[in-house]
Amino acid sequence: MPTVSATVARTLTPYLSHCFGVMGNGNAYLLDALADTDIGYVPVRHEVAGVVAADAYYRASARIAAATATYGPGFTNTLTALAEAVQAHTPLLLIVGDRPSSGPRPWDVDQPGLAAAVGAATFTVDADDPGRITIAALQHALDERTAVVLAIPYDLAAAPVAATTPPTLISRQPPAPDARSVTSLQRLLSRAERPLLLAGRGAWLSDAGEALTELAHRIGALTATSAGGVGIFDTTPDGRDADLGICGGFADDDAAKLINAADLVLVAGAGLNPFTMRHQTAFAEDATVVQIDCAPTATHERVDHFLHGDVRTTVEALLPHLDPASARQWRQQAANRGDHRHPGTGLAPDGLLDPRTVAHRLNGVLPADRTVVSDGGHFIGWAPTYWDIPSPNRLIMVGTQFQSIGLGLPSAVGAGAALSDSTIVLTTGDGGGLMGAADLETMIRTVRRGVVVVWNDGYYGAELHQYGSKGLHTEPMRIPTVDFAGVGRALGAEAAVIAVPDDLDRLQQWLDSGVDGVFVADCRISAQIRAPYMQTQLSITARSGR
Repeated sequence: MPTVSATVARTLTPYLSHCFGVMGNGNAYLLDALADTDIGYVPVRHEVAGVVAADAYYRASARIAAATATYGPGFTNTLTALAEAVQAHTPLLLIVGDRPSSGPRPWDVDQPGLAAAVGAATFTVDADDPGRITIAALQHALDERTAVVLAIPYDLAAAPVAATTPPTLISRQPPAPDARSVTSLQRLLSRAERPLLLAGRGAWLSDAGEALTELAHRIGALTATSAGGVGIFDTTPDGRDADLGICGGFADDDAAKLINAADLVLVAGAGLNPFTMRHQTAFAEDATVVQIDCAPTATHERVDHFLHGDVRTTVEALLPHLDPASARQWRQQAANRGDHRHPGTGLAPDGLLDPRTVAHRLNGVLPADRTVVSDGGHFIGWAPTYWDIPSPNRLIMVGTQFQSIGLGLPSAVGAGAALSDSTIVLTTGDGGGLMGAADLETMIRTVRRGVVVVWNDGYYGAELHQYGSKGLHTEPMRIPTVDFAGVGRALGAEAAVIAVPDDLDRLQQWLDSGVDGVFVADCRISAQIRAPYMQTQLSITARSGR
Protein backbone atom coordinates (compact mmCIF):
# COMPACT_ATOMS: atom_id res chain seq x y z
CA MET A 1 0.00 0.00 0.00
CA PRO A 2 1.17 3.57 -0.60
CA THR A 3 2.18 5.66 2.40
CA VAL A 4 1.12 9.16 3.41
CA SER A 5 4.48 10.59 2.28
CA ALA A 6 4.38 8.73 -1.02
CA THR A 7 0.85 9.98 -1.67
CA VAL A 8 1.90 13.57 -1.01
CA ALA A 9 4.86 13.21 -3.38
CA ARG A 10 2.80 11.54 -6.10
CA THR A 11 0.04 14.15 -5.82
CA LEU A 12 2.51 17.02 -6.28
CA THR A 13 4.34 15.49 -9.24
CA PRO A 14 2.14 16.96 -12.03
CA TYR A 15 2.50 20.46 -10.61
CA LEU A 16 6.07 20.82 -9.33
CA SER A 17 9.48 20.42 -10.93
CA HIS A 18 11.70 21.43 -7.99
CA CYS A 19 11.89 21.04 -4.24
CA PHE A 20 14.62 22.60 -2.08
CA GLY A 21 15.39 21.59 1.47
CA VAL A 22 17.30 19.89 4.26
CA MET A 23 16.63 16.31 5.36
CA GLY A 24 15.69 15.47 8.94
CA ASN A 25 13.59 13.04 10.96
CA GLY A 26 10.35 14.71 9.98
CA ASN A 27 10.74 14.65 6.20
CA ALA A 28 12.96 11.61 5.54
CA TYR A 29 10.10 9.52 4.17
CA LEU A 30 8.92 12.39 1.99
CA LEU A 31 12.36 12.82 0.42
CA ASP A 32 12.59 9.10 -0.13
CA ALA A 33 9.25 9.24 -1.94
CA LEU A 34 10.29 12.27 -4.02
CA ALA A 35 13.20 10.23 -5.37
CA ASP A 36 10.65 8.07 -7.18
CA THR A 37 9.02 11.07 -8.90
CA ASP A 38 10.04 13.59 -11.56
CA ILE A 39 10.37 16.35 -8.95
CA GLY A 40 14.02 17.37 -8.71
CA TYR A 41 15.30 17.69 -5.15
CA VAL A 42 18.03 20.25 -4.45
CA PRO A 43 19.69 19.85 -1.03
CA VAL A 44 20.62 23.12 0.68
CA ARG A 45 22.63 23.64 3.86
CA HIS A 46 20.21 25.60 6.06
CA GLU A 47 16.45 25.30 6.27
CA VAL A 48 15.88 29.00 5.61
CA ALA A 49 17.65 28.46 2.29
CA GLY A 50 15.08 25.94 1.11
CA VAL A 51 12.24 28.44 1.38
CA VAL A 52 14.36 31.25 -0.08
CA ALA A 53 15.35 29.10 -3.06
CA ALA A 54 11.72 28.15 -3.71
CA ASP A 55 10.76 31.83 -3.48
CA ALA A 56 13.49 32.90 -5.91
CA TYR A 57 12.56 30.05 -8.25
CA TYR A 58 9.04 31.46 -8.53
CA ARG A 59 10.24 35.03 -9.02
CA ALA A 60 12.52 33.87 -11.83
CA SER A 61 10.08 31.54 -13.59
CA ALA A 62 6.51 32.26 -12.39
CA ARG A 63 6.30 28.54 -11.54
CA ILE A 64 5.58 27.34 -8.03
CA ALA A 65 8.21 25.30 -6.19
CA ALA A 66 8.34 23.52 -2.85
CA ALA A 67 10.65 23.62 0.14
CA THR A 68 10.96 21.01 2.85
CA ALA A 69 12.29 20.83 6.40
CA THR A 70 11.95 18.65 9.44
CA TYR A 71 9.85 19.51 12.48
CA GLY A 72 10.87 21.71 15.43
CA PRO A 73 14.16 23.53 14.84
CA GLY A 74 14.07 22.69 11.15
CA PHE A 75 10.72 24.42 10.86
CA THR A 76 11.60 27.40 13.05
CA ASN A 77 14.69 27.99 10.92
CA THR A 78 12.39 28.70 7.96
CA LEU A 79 10.33 31.46 9.55
CA THR A 80 12.21 34.51 8.24
CA ALA A 81 11.96 33.25 4.67
CA LEU A 82 8.34 32.23 5.20
CA ALA A 83 7.49 35.76 6.35
CA GLU A 84 9.25 37.20 3.29
CA ALA A 85 7.34 34.94 0.91
CA VAL A 86 4.00 35.85 2.49
CA GLN A 87 4.72 39.58 2.33
CA ALA A 88 6.01 39.31 -1.25
CA HIS A 89 2.92 37.35 -2.38
CA THR A 90 5.05 34.43 -3.54
CA PRO A 91 3.13 31.16 -3.95
CA LEU A 92 5.16 28.30 -2.51
CA LEU A 93 4.62 25.11 -0.56
CA LEU A 94 6.68 24.39 2.57
CA ILE A 95 6.36 20.69 3.42
CA VAL A 96 7.40 19.93 6.99
CA GLY A 97 7.27 17.26 9.61
CA ASP A 98 5.12 18.05 12.64
CA ARG A 99 4.17 16.69 16.04
CA PRO A 100 2.64 13.20 16.07
CA SER A 101 -1.12 12.99 15.74
CA SER A 102 -1.15 11.45 19.24
CA GLY A 103 0.14 14.66 20.81
CA PRO A 104 3.25 16.81 21.24
CA ARG A 105 6.64 15.62 22.43
CA PRO A 106 8.91 17.73 24.65
CA TRP A 107 10.73 19.16 21.63
CA ASP A 108 7.64 20.04 19.62
CA VAL A 109 6.41 23.60 19.21
CA ASP A 110 3.15 25.07 17.96
CA GLN A 111 4.10 25.09 14.31
CA PRO A 112 0.68 26.16 12.95
CA GLY A 113 0.69 29.03 15.45
CA LEU A 114 4.16 30.14 14.41
CA ALA A 115 3.22 29.93 10.74
CA ALA A 116 0.07 31.95 11.39
CA ALA A 117 2.14 34.60 13.15
CA VAL A 118 3.93 35.34 9.87
CA GLY A 119 0.74 35.04 7.83
CA ALA A 120 1.00 31.48 6.49
CA ALA A 121 -1.82 28.94 6.68
CA THR A 122 -1.09 25.33 7.65
CA PHE A 123 -2.72 22.27 6.08
CA THR A 124 -2.11 19.06 8.04
CA VAL A 125 -2.45 15.79 6.17
CA ASP A 126 -4.14 12.74 7.68
CA ALA A 127 -4.13 9.06 6.83
CA ASP A 128 -7.61 9.16 5.31
CA ASP A 129 -7.04 11.34 2.24
CA PRO A 130 -3.60 13.03 2.19
CA GLY A 131 -3.87 13.68 -1.55
CA ARG A 132 -6.97 15.84 -1.14
CA ILE A 133 -5.34 17.92 1.59
CA THR A 134 -2.17 18.30 -0.48
CA ILE A 135 -4.16 19.67 -3.42
CA ALA A 136 -6.07 21.99 -1.08
CA ALA A 137 -2.78 23.43 0.20
CA LEU A 138 -1.40 23.91 -3.30
CA GLN A 139 -4.65 25.49 -4.49
CA HIS A 140 -4.59 27.94 -1.57
CA ALA A 141 -0.99 28.95 -2.32
CA LEU A 142 -1.78 29.67 -5.97
CA ASP A 143 -5.17 31.31 -5.47
CA GLU A 144 -4.05 33.56 -2.62
CA ARG A 145 -0.52 34.14 -3.97
CA THR A 146 1.09 33.19 -0.69
CA ALA A 147 3.27 30.68 1.10
CA VAL A 148 1.52 27.68 2.63
CA VAL A 149 2.73 25.05 5.10
CA LEU A 150 1.84 21.41 4.42
CA ALA A 151 2.44 19.45 7.63
CA ILE A 152 2.97 15.69 7.89
CA PRO A 153 2.56 14.39 11.48
CA TYR A 154 5.59 12.35 12.48
CA ASP A 155 3.68 9.17 13.21
CA LEU A 156 1.86 9.31 9.85
CA ALA A 157 4.85 9.86 7.55
CA ALA A 158 5.19 6.15 6.76
CA ALA A 159 1.61 5.16 7.58
CA PRO A 160 -0.21 3.17 4.87
CA VAL A 161 -3.17 4.70 3.09
CA ALA A 162 -5.67 3.40 0.61
CA ALA A 163 -4.86 4.20 -2.98
CA THR A 164 -7.08 7.09 -4.08
CA THR A 165 -7.20 9.54 -6.95
CA PRO A 166 -6.68 13.08 -5.63
CA PRO A 167 -8.73 15.95 -7.02
CA THR A 168 -7.28 17.99 -9.86
CA LEU A 169 -5.84 21.42 -9.27
CA ILE A 170 -8.21 24.05 -10.62
CA SER A 171 -6.70 26.55 -13.06
CA ARG A 172 -8.23 29.95 -12.26
CA GLN A 173 -8.82 32.56 -14.92
CA PRO A 174 -7.31 35.97 -14.13
CA PRO A 175 -9.90 38.54 -13.05
CA ALA A 176 -11.30 40.66 -15.86
CA PRO A 177 -12.22 44.32 -15.32
CA ASP A 178 -15.79 45.46 -15.69
CA ALA A 179 -16.63 47.62 -18.69
CA ARG A 180 -17.54 50.68 -16.63
CA SER A 181 -14.14 50.68 -14.95
CA VAL A 182 -12.40 50.54 -18.32
CA THR A 183 -14.52 53.44 -19.60
CA SER A 184 -13.75 55.46 -16.49
CA LEU A 185 -10.02 54.82 -16.94
CA GLN A 186 -10.21 55.86 -20.58
CA ARG A 187 -11.72 59.19 -19.54
CA LEU A 188 -9.05 59.79 -16.93
CA LEU A 189 -6.27 59.05 -19.39
CA SER A 190 -7.77 61.25 -22.10
CA ARG A 191 -7.73 64.22 -19.72
CA ALA A 192 -4.18 63.68 -18.48
CA GLU A 193 -1.51 66.06 -19.76
CA ARG A 194 1.46 64.42 -18.09
CA PRO A 195 0.65 60.70 -17.73
CA LEU A 196 3.06 58.21 -16.19
CA LEU A 197 2.85 54.40 -16.37
CA LEU A 198 4.36 52.65 -13.35
CA ALA A 199 4.68 48.87 -13.81
CA GLY A 200 5.58 46.25 -11.21
CA ARG A 201 6.18 42.54 -10.91
CA GLY A 202 2.45 41.87 -11.27
CA ALA A 203 2.59 43.29 -14.78
CA TRP A 204 5.32 40.78 -15.69
CA LEU A 205 3.36 37.91 -14.15
CA SER A 206 0.44 39.04 -16.31
CA ASP A 207 2.67 39.12 -19.42
CA ALA A 208 1.59 42.72 -19.92
CA GLY A 209 4.85 44.23 -21.19
CA GLU A 210 3.80 44.54 -24.83
CA ALA A 211 0.36 45.93 -23.98
CA LEU A 212 1.79 48.47 -21.53
CA THR A 213 4.42 49.57 -24.03
CA GLU A 214 1.67 50.13 -26.62
CA LEU A 215 -0.38 52.05 -24.06
CA ALA A 216 2.56 54.33 -23.27
CA HIS A 217 3.03 55.11 -26.97
CA ARG A 218 -0.71 55.60 -27.47
CA ILE A 219 -1.17 58.18 -24.71
CA GLY A 220 2.29 59.76 -24.80
CA ALA A 221 3.17 58.59 -21.31
CA LEU A 222 6.48 58.39 -19.58
CA THR A 223 7.27 55.02 -18.05
CA ALA A 224 8.82 53.83 -14.81
CA THR A 225 8.86 50.62 -12.81
CA SER A 226 9.15 49.35 -9.31
CA ALA A 227 12.28 47.30 -8.59
CA GLY A 228 10.18 44.23 -9.33
CA GLY A 229 9.18 45.46 -12.78
CA VAL A 230 12.49 46.71 -14.15
CA GLY A 231 13.00 45.87 -17.81
CA ILE A 232 9.34 45.34 -18.70
CA PHE A 233 9.03 48.20 -21.21
CA ASP A 234 10.43 48.10 -24.73
CA THR A 235 14.09 48.74 -25.46
CA THR A 236 13.67 50.61 -28.76
CA PRO A 237 15.24 54.09 -28.81
CA ASP A 238 11.84 55.74 -28.37
CA GLY A 239 10.97 53.47 -25.47
CA ARG A 240 14.30 54.01 -23.76
CA ASP A 241 14.02 57.77 -24.13
CA ALA A 242 10.64 57.81 -22.39
CA ASP A 243 11.67 55.48 -19.56
CA LEU A 244 12.61 56.96 -16.19
CA GLY A 245 13.93 53.75 -14.67
CA ILE A 246 13.02 52.63 -11.18
CA CYS A 247 10.57 54.82 -9.28
CA GLY A 248 11.37 55.70 -5.69
CA GLY A 249 14.65 55.69 -3.83
CA PHE A 250 16.61 54.32 -6.79
CA ALA A 251 15.48 57.14 -9.10
CA ASP A 252 17.99 59.83 -10.04
CA ASP A 253 17.11 63.46 -9.35
CA ASP A 254 15.84 64.26 -12.85
CA ALA A 255 13.71 61.11 -12.97
CA ALA A 256 12.29 61.82 -9.52
CA LYS A 257 11.30 65.34 -10.60
CA LEU A 258 9.53 64.06 -13.70
CA ILE A 259 7.72 61.36 -11.72
CA ASN A 260 6.61 64.03 -9.28
CA ALA A 261 5.44 66.23 -12.17
CA ALA A 262 3.00 63.63 -13.53
CA ASP A 263 -0.64 64.64 -13.22
CA LEU A 264 -1.84 61.03 -13.60
CA VAL A 265 -0.01 57.90 -12.49
CA LEU A 266 -1.32 54.57 -13.75
CA VAL A 267 0.08 51.86 -11.48
CA ALA A 268 0.05 48.45 -13.15
CA GLY A 269 0.84 45.48 -10.95
CA ALA A 270 3.02 47.36 -8.46
CA GLY A 271 2.29 47.25 -4.75
CA LEU A 272 3.56 50.78 -3.92
CA ASN A 273 5.74 49.88 -0.97
CA PRO A 274 7.51 52.68 0.97
CA PHE A 275 10.60 52.45 -1.23
CA THR A 276 8.70 52.73 -4.52
CA MET A 277 6.77 55.61 -2.96
CA ARG A 278 10.02 57.34 -1.95
CA HIS A 279 8.63 57.47 1.57
CA GLN A 280 5.41 59.17 0.40
CA THR A 281 7.18 61.81 -1.73
CA ALA A 282 7.23 60.12 -5.17
CA PHE A 283 3.96 61.57 -6.53
CA ALA A 284 2.65 65.11 -6.48
CA GLU A 285 -0.07 65.73 -3.92
CA ASP A 286 -2.56 66.68 -6.65
CA ALA A 287 -1.68 63.80 -9.00
CA THR A 288 -4.43 61.29 -9.74
CA VAL A 289 -3.26 57.77 -8.92
CA VAL A 290 -5.00 54.82 -10.59
CA GLN A 291 -4.09 51.22 -9.78
CA ILE A 292 -4.75 48.03 -11.76
CA ASP A 293 -4.09 44.91 -9.70
CA CYS A 294 -5.27 41.38 -8.97
CA ALA A 295 -5.35 42.29 -5.28
CA PRO A 296 -8.92 42.61 -3.97
CA THR A 297 -8.44 46.25 -2.95
CA ALA A 298 -5.96 49.07 -3.44
CA THR A 299 -2.58 48.35 -1.89
CA HIS A 300 -1.87 51.92 -0.80
CA GLU A 301 -3.93 54.74 0.64
CA ARG A 302 -2.59 57.10 -2.02
CA VAL A 303 -4.60 55.29 -4.74
CA ASP A 304 -7.57 57.39 -5.93
CA HIS A 305 -9.13 54.88 -8.34
CA PHE A 306 -8.73 51.10 -8.14
CA LEU A 307 -9.47 48.57 -10.89
CA HIS A 308 -9.57 44.95 -9.80
CA GLY A 309 -8.33 42.97 -12.74
CA ASP A 310 -5.50 41.30 -14.57
CA VAL A 311 -3.10 43.94 -15.92
CA ARG A 312 -2.80 42.62 -19.48
CA THR A 313 -6.51 41.88 -19.80
CA THR A 314 -7.38 45.36 -18.55
CA VAL A 315 -4.92 47.22 -20.76
CA GLU A 316 -5.89 45.22 -23.84
CA ALA A 317 -9.54 46.06 -23.16
CA LEU A 318 -8.59 49.72 -22.84
CA LEU A 319 -6.43 50.16 -25.96
CA PRO A 320 -9.22 50.09 -28.61
CA HIS A 321 -10.92 53.02 -26.88
CA LEU A 322 -7.90 55.34 -26.94
CA ASP A 323 -7.00 57.75 -29.71
CA PRO A 324 -3.29 58.10 -30.46
CA ALA A 325 -1.86 61.07 -28.64
CA SER A 326 -0.18 63.87 -30.52
CA ALA A 327 3.53 64.30 -29.90
CA ARG A 328 3.98 65.81 -26.48
CA GLN A 329 6.82 67.77 -24.99
CA TRP A 330 6.16 65.71 -21.87
CA ARG A 331 7.59 62.58 -23.46
CA GLN A 332 10.55 64.51 -24.82
CA GLN A 333 11.53 65.75 -21.37
CA ALA A 334 12.66 62.27 -20.37
CA ALA A 335 14.88 62.03 -23.45
CA ASN A 336 16.68 65.19 -22.36
CA ARG A 337 17.83 63.64 -19.09
CA GLY A 338 21.53 63.11 -18.61
CA ASP A 339 23.20 59.98 -17.27
CA HIS A 340 23.41 60.47 -13.52
CA ARG A 341 25.41 57.32 -12.86
CA HIS A 342 28.68 58.67 -11.46
CA PRO A 343 31.57 56.57 -12.84
CA GLY A 344 33.45 56.94 -9.59
CA THR A 345 37.06 57.88 -9.00
CA GLY A 346 38.67 54.45 -9.18
CA LEU A 347 39.92 54.52 -5.63
CA ALA A 348 38.34 56.41 -2.74
CA PRO A 349 40.42 58.70 -0.48
CA ASP A 350 41.08 55.79 1.89
CA GLY A 351 42.75 53.81 -0.90
CA LEU A 352 39.93 51.28 -1.25
CA LEU A 353 37.79 50.83 -4.33
CA ASP A 354 35.12 53.37 -5.17
CA PRO A 355 31.98 51.17 -5.41
CA ARG A 356 30.64 53.38 -8.19
CA THR A 357 33.63 52.50 -10.34
CA VAL A 358 33.15 48.81 -9.59
CA ALA A 359 29.45 48.99 -10.49
CA HIS A 360 30.17 50.94 -13.67
CA ARG A 361 32.89 48.55 -14.83
CA LEU A 362 30.91 45.42 -13.99
CA ASN A 363 28.02 46.44 -16.23
CA GLY A 364 30.34 46.06 -19.19
CA VAL A 365 32.07 42.94 -17.89
CA LEU A 366 29.05 40.81 -16.98
CA PRO A 367 27.28 38.89 -19.78
CA ALA A 368 24.19 40.47 -21.30
CA ASP A 369 22.27 37.29 -20.51
CA ARG A 370 22.39 37.85 -16.78
CA THR A 371 20.09 37.20 -13.85
CA VAL A 372 20.92 39.51 -10.98
CA VAL A 373 20.18 38.20 -7.50
CA SER A 374 20.58 40.66 -4.65
CA ASP A 375 21.04 40.30 -0.94
CA GLY A 376 20.21 43.27 1.29
CA GLY A 377 22.37 46.05 2.65
CA HIS A 378 23.79 49.45 1.76
CA PHE A 379 25.17 48.05 -1.52
CA ILE A 380 21.67 47.09 -2.73
CA GLY A 381 21.38 50.15 -4.97
CA TRP A 382 24.48 49.61 -7.10
CA ALA A 383 23.15 46.77 -9.29
CA PRO A 384 19.64 48.15 -10.06
CA THR A 385 20.96 51.63 -10.87
CA TYR A 386 24.19 50.76 -12.74
CA TRP A 387 23.55 47.41 -14.40
CA ASP A 388 21.35 46.61 -17.39
CA ILE A 389 18.54 44.25 -16.34
CA PRO A 390 17.00 42.32 -19.28
CA SER A 391 13.53 41.73 -17.78
CA PRO A 392 11.68 41.78 -14.44
CA ASN A 393 12.49 38.15 -13.65
CA ARG A 394 16.20 38.92 -14.04
CA LEU A 395 16.35 41.08 -10.88
CA ILE A 396 15.51 39.01 -7.82
CA MET A 397 15.56 40.67 -4.41
CA VAL A 398 14.35 38.15 -1.85
CA GLY A 399 14.40 39.77 1.57
CA THR A 400 13.37 43.29 0.64
CA GLN A 401 9.73 42.92 1.74
CA PHE A 402 10.61 41.70 5.24
CA GLN A 403 13.86 43.72 5.34
CA SER A 404 16.12 40.72 5.91
CA ILE A 405 19.72 40.26 4.88
CA GLY A 406 21.55 36.97 4.39
CA LEU A 407 19.15 35.50 1.82
CA GLY A 408 21.16 36.20 -1.33
CA LEU A 409 23.12 32.96 -1.68
CA PRO A 410 20.08 30.65 -1.49
CA SER A 411 18.24 33.03 -3.83
CA ALA A 412 20.96 32.36 -6.38
CA VAL A 413 20.33 28.63 -5.98
CA GLY A 414 16.63 29.05 -6.80
CA ALA A 415 17.30 31.42 -9.69
CA GLY A 416 19.90 29.03 -11.08
CA ALA A 417 17.42 26.16 -11.04
CA ALA A 418 14.81 28.27 -12.84
CA LEU A 419 17.11 29.91 -15.42
CA SER A 420 19.94 27.46 -15.89
CA ASP A 421 21.10 28.95 -19.20
CA SER A 422 21.57 32.44 -17.74
CA THR A 423 24.63 33.65 -15.83
CA ILE A 424 23.49 34.03 -12.22
CA VAL A 425 25.07 37.13 -10.69
CA LEU A 426 24.79 37.42 -6.92
CA THR A 427 25.42 40.86 -5.46
CA THR A 428 25.98 40.72 -1.71
CA GLY A 429 27.60 42.56 1.14
CA ASP A 430 30.08 41.06 3.55
CA GLY A 431 27.50 40.97 6.36
CA GLY A 432 24.80 39.22 4.36
CA GLY A 433 27.36 37.01 2.67
CA LEU A 434 28.64 35.76 6.01
CA MET A 435 25.13 35.25 7.35
CA GLY A 436 24.21 32.99 4.44
CA ALA A 437 27.69 31.50 3.91
CA ALA A 438 26.57 27.89 4.41
CA ASP A 439 24.86 28.01 1.04
CA LEU A 440 27.82 29.32 -0.90
CA GLU A 441 28.61 25.62 -1.21
CA THR A 442 25.11 25.02 -2.58
CA MET A 443 25.47 27.77 -5.16
CA ILE A 444 28.85 26.46 -6.31
CA ARG A 445 27.46 22.92 -6.49
CA THR A 446 24.21 23.68 -8.31
CA VAL A 447 24.52 26.85 -10.43
CA ARG A 448 25.80 26.10 -13.93
CA ARG A 449 27.48 29.47 -14.37
CA GLY A 450 27.55 32.19 -11.76
CA VAL A 451 29.36 35.22 -10.41
CA VAL A 452 29.38 36.30 -6.77
CA VAL A 453 30.12 40.01 -6.35
CA VAL A 454 30.96 40.75 -2.72
CA TRP A 455 30.87 44.43 -1.77
CA ASN A 456 33.39 43.93 1.02
CA ASP A 457 33.64 47.17 3.00
CA GLY A 458 34.20 45.78 6.50
CA TYR A 459 30.90 47.10 7.87
CA TYR A 460 27.20 46.58 8.10
CA GLY A 461 27.00 49.45 5.65
CA ALA A 462 23.35 50.41 5.99
CA GLU A 463 23.73 50.82 9.74
CA LEU A 464 27.00 52.71 9.30
CA HIS A 465 25.43 55.31 7.03
CA GLN A 466 22.15 55.56 8.93
CA TYR A 467 23.45 55.59 12.48
CA GLY A 468 27.18 56.15 12.30
CA SER A 469 26.36 59.43 10.58
CA LYS A 470 24.34 60.39 13.68
CA GLY A 471 27.31 59.88 15.96
CA LEU A 472 26.51 56.40 17.25
CA HIS A 473 29.45 54.14 18.03
CA THR A 474 30.51 52.34 14.87
CA GLU A 475 32.36 49.43 16.47
CA PRO A 476 29.20 47.21 16.58
CA MET A 477 28.83 47.90 12.85
CA ARG A 478 32.32 46.69 11.94
CA ILE A 479 33.12 43.36 10.31
CA PRO A 480 36.76 42.22 10.27
CA THR A 481 37.96 41.93 6.68
CA VAL A 482 37.08 38.47 5.40
CA ASP A 483 38.87 36.75 2.52
CA PHE A 484 35.79 35.78 0.50
CA ALA A 485 38.01 34.83 -2.42
CA GLY A 486 39.79 32.30 -0.22
CA VAL A 487 36.49 30.93 1.08
CA GLY A 488 35.21 30.59 -2.48
CA ARG A 489 38.31 28.71 -3.61
CA ALA A 490 38.07 26.35 -0.64
CA LEU A 491 34.54 25.44 -1.72
CA GLY A 492 35.42 24.92 -5.38
CA ALA A 493 34.96 28.32 -7.02
CA GLU A 494 37.35 30.43 -9.04
CA ALA A 495 38.03 33.68 -7.23
CA ALA A 496 40.02 36.88 -7.05
CA VAL A 497 40.47 39.75 -4.64
CA ILE A 498 39.53 42.94 -6.50
CA ALA A 499 41.64 45.72 -4.98
CA VAL A 500 42.00 48.04 -7.99
CA PRO A 501 39.67 48.45 -10.99
CA ASP A 502 41.96 46.55 -13.35
CA ASP A 503 41.67 43.47 -11.14
CA LEU A 504 38.27 42.99 -12.75
CA ASP A 505 40.19 41.80 -15.81
CA ARG A 506 40.50 38.47 -13.95
CA LEU A 507 36.72 38.11 -13.99
CA GLN A 508 36.57 39.20 -17.64
CA GLN A 509 39.11 36.55 -18.62
CA TRP A 510 37.20 33.86 -16.76
CA LEU A 511 33.92 34.83 -18.40
CA ASP A 512 35.56 34.98 -21.84
CA SER A 513 36.87 31.43 -21.37
CA GLY A 514 33.32 30.12 -21.46
CA VAL A 515 33.89 27.58 -18.70
CA ASP A 516 31.11 26.61 -16.34
CA GLY A 517 31.39 27.21 -12.61
CA VAL A 518 31.21 30.07 -10.15
CA PHE A 519 33.59 33.03 -9.80
CA VAL A 520 33.81 34.98 -6.53
CA ALA A 521 34.85 38.62 -7.01
CA ASP A 522 35.89 39.84 -3.55
CA CYS A 523 35.66 43.61 -4.09
CA ARG A 524 37.45 45.55 -1.36
CA ILE A 525 35.39 48.73 -1.47
CA SER A 526 35.44 51.89 0.59
CA ALA A 527 32.77 52.52 3.19
CA GLN A 528 33.23 56.26 2.65
CA ILE A 529 31.09 56.38 -0.51
CA ARG A 530 27.40 56.68 0.27
CA ALA A 531 24.93 55.35 -2.30
CA PRO A 532 22.61 58.02 -3.74
CA TYR A 533 19.47 56.15 -2.63
CA MET A 534 20.76 56.14 0.96
CA GLN A 535 21.49 59.86 0.80
CA THR A 536 17.95 60.44 -0.48
CA GLN A 537 16.48 58.31 2.29
CA LEU A 538 18.46 60.12 4.98
CA SER A 539 17.45 63.52 3.57
CA ILE A 540 13.76 62.61 3.52
CA THR A 541 13.99 61.20 7.04
CA ALA A 542 15.72 64.35 8.28
CA ARG A 543 13.06 66.60 6.74
CA SER A 544 10.23 64.57 8.21
CA GLY A 545 11.83 64.50 11.66
CA ARG A 546 11.71 60.70 11.88
